[in-house]
Amino acid sequence: MQISPGAFLAPVVDWLNANFHGVFAIVSRVIEAVLGAIEAALLSLPALAVIAVLALLAGLAIGLRAAILAGCCLGFCLLAGLWQASMQTIALVGVAVFISVAIAFPLGILAARRPRIEAALRPILDVMQTVPPWVYLIPAVMIFSLGRVPAIIATIVYGIPPMLRLTTLAFRGVPRDLKELGQAIGAHPRTILWKIEIPAAMPTLLVGLNQCILLSLAMVVLAGLVGAGGLGAEVTRGLTRMEMGLGLRAGLAIVAVALLLDRLSRGALDRRAARRGI
Repeated sequence: MQISPGAFLAPVVDWLNANFHGVFAIVSRVIEAVLGAIEAALLSLPALAVIAVLALLAGLAIGLRAAILAGCCLGFCLLAGLWQASMQTIALVGVAVFISVAIAFPLGILAARRPRIEAALRPILDVMQTVPPWVYLIPAVMIFSLGRVPAIIATIVYGIPPMLRLTTLAFRGVPRDLKELGQAIGAHPRTILWKIEIPAAMPTLLVGLNQCILLSLAMVVLAGLVGAGGLGAEVTRGLTRMEMGLGLRAGLAIVAVALLLDRLSRGALDRRAARRGI
């Protein structure tokens, strides 16, 4: 006797499409609108102007090294002839990471404070991190069809587990005496969270953010298979056409985007923590 999970999941997907089509349509429109706005902002100016502006902002917000890194990474994407695809990938990853963190961060705090919730989430996260990443694309495409929307949904699902796990670990690692000190001086729980716990947990939170960015970028590349565009589409095109040059350029551009997003996010948070005297 052969058991097929698809035989059980297909009716569920059909039921969701039949009963929640309006909700899925609204989600699609919202995601497309946000992505379109970000891409339009990145592509509205000449590439050199965008590179100069982003490098200047990185230099002012983080430092000279960040400005040089931003200029080099974006400059490579331009010289490789993949500027538009790179901006599309940055928009996709940015939106996916933002939503993943917005979901995983509060859940991680809740799991750190409620062992039963953490115990309930653990097997779900184990499954989410064990399933091959491209599998997430199947139900997303069945519900949202081909395009950028299923890519974003699958990327969000794939990016939540590492951020959630490391958020839980970070808040569990906050020294108890620091929290007791805040309680002793009569600080509000919200003040203890923002002024004591989050700064103390910041190093581990940065690791979680780093993992979320890198895994989201990897998923967006795989999403090129379902018409998400960006650098993933260029990698897919190079593979299907056996064009080694295109595949290599797109792969190096992905590395450049990964370095850019990782270093800028880490540098911005480190700079913020340093200003607080942590």
